[in-house]
Amino acid sequence: MVEDGTLMKGRVTVYSVPGCPHCTRAKTTLGALGVPVCDVDVNKHREIRALVKELTGHSSVPQIFFNNLYVGNNEDLQNLDPKRLEHLLLSVRDEAVPLDALPVPVENCRSETDGGCELSETLRNLILKLYSDHLSENGKTVDYKAMSRSLYFERYCDLAVRLQRVELLSMSREEKLAFFINIYNALVIHGNLRLGFPKNIWQRYRFFNYVSYFIGGEVFTLQDIENGVLRGNRKGVGQFLKPFSRDDPRLQVALPDVEPLIHFALNCGAKGCPPIKTYTPQDIDGQLRTAAEAFLENDDSCVIDSTGREVKLSQIFKWYKGDFGGTDDKVLNWVFDHMRASQKKRKLQALLSTGKVKVSFLPYDWSINSTD
Repeated sequence: MVEDGTLMKGRVTVYSVPGCPHCTRAKTTLGALGVPVCDVDVNKHREIRALVKELTGHSSVPQIFFNNLYVGNNEDLQNLDPKRLEHLLLSVRDEAVPLDALPVPVENCRSETDGGCELSETLRNLILKLYSDHLSENGKTVDYKAMSRSLYFERYCDLAVRLQRVELLSMSREEKLAFFINIYNALVIHGNLRLGFPKNIWQRYRFFNYVSYFIGGEVFTLQDIENGVLRGNRKGVGQFLKPFSRDDPRLQVALPDVEPLIHFALNCGAKGCPPIKTYTPQDIDGQLRTAAEAFLENDDSCVIDSTGREVKLSQIFKWYKGDFGGTDDKVLNWVFDHMRASQKKRKLQALLSTGKVKVSFLPYDWSINSTD
């Protein structure tokens, strides 16, 4: 089980005002670092604004403190020396807020881990930063070596421990989809960095049934997330049993039905997988539809052979044929319905309108999606 990191004892305080772009950028940067942030609107608390001005000599916002250590404004935060930033982060992680720290109103001290949505968004921002720094432009490969040395990855490991406090049952379908897709893709990378990439079928079986996070009081392996939660508790490839039994409390978290579009968002760390992206609950179905369209437009995933009257598809459609209808004809109709308007779609339409079409499956590239 991947269980790196510790809970942070301190906090970062941002004294700000609503609508301030510099304040927003500062909070986004801090969110990507995975630190607990107290955002204080100084327009609502004039007495605190006066104290901040007296202590810092500045009336502008934001003004940022790591515990009781003054950093400055947004520009000062963005320009921090990496060693100084690391020292500040360690102080927040290891030291409780000292008594001489500036005051913070009680309503601003909610923990980021009070609910799944807050933690999910914090994790998503942090994952987004890691992906921005260490993924190829097309999202197909990862610079694992550089990521393993990243301060942001250390912060991610710290934050991942807090998943145990997430309230999963309060999440909507859309929130579960985005949360578990993002967590699955990040957990694969985390597992590869900590345990190494599986090199054969037996190692892959162990990896996906062993690498896990403790989420909401229960253990979720990669297999549990994909087949238990996102596929509505269906048997996975090579599985004899469903992931969750009738009396398994995790069954309450599972989506009621299989979600076929997740197959174009989940990345198992192999080059044959779809690109890695992050997803948000807002319009999650539209985001997944776009991912499917891009996947099918790629000739590594879908080839239309008009001469041979054959459609060659990714092995994903073979492994999970039941999710796409269960028969070749239904799979082809699903593919057609989920392709964007393009020459490829017109070619498929011409084939389908003139009779029987053969379906075959392309080789799957199981080599690691590393930039090395």
